[in-house]
Amino acid sequence: MARMTLAVHPALYTIHSLLPDSHIAAEVFKQPMYFIGKTKDEISVVIPSALSINSIEQEDNWRCLEVLGPLGFSMTGILANVSGTLADEKISIFAISTFDTDYILVKNDTLNAATKALKKKNYQIIDY
Repeated sequence: MARMTLAVHPALYTIHSLLPDSHIAAEVFKQPMYFIGKTKDEISVVIPSALSINSIEQEDNWRCLEVLGPLGFSMTGILANVSGTLADEKISIFAISTFDTDYILVKNDTLNAATKALKKKNYQIIDY
């Protein structure tokens, strides 16, 4: 498989956990990038850290690596290869997939180690 290019987003992100019947603040939908996932047990919201919302729990200081796409659905192993490379370095991730591409969030204090590990595996890393 050809190695991909990943773009490092400049913003810090926060991952919030909300109850499944929670209201999503209107400000979330005005952000340049946000992700919302809902299950029967919870709602997860990823937003720029500059925006504060009420949540039952939150994890701050995440950075985003975007796999530059679009990626076709026939392409396999992309997220597995990136996450495996980072797992080998003991770097925790929060992964998000969209129709077009994948996003891998890593804690800000592990970003340098993450990009170094990915470069060793011939991934191109650029600033967004």
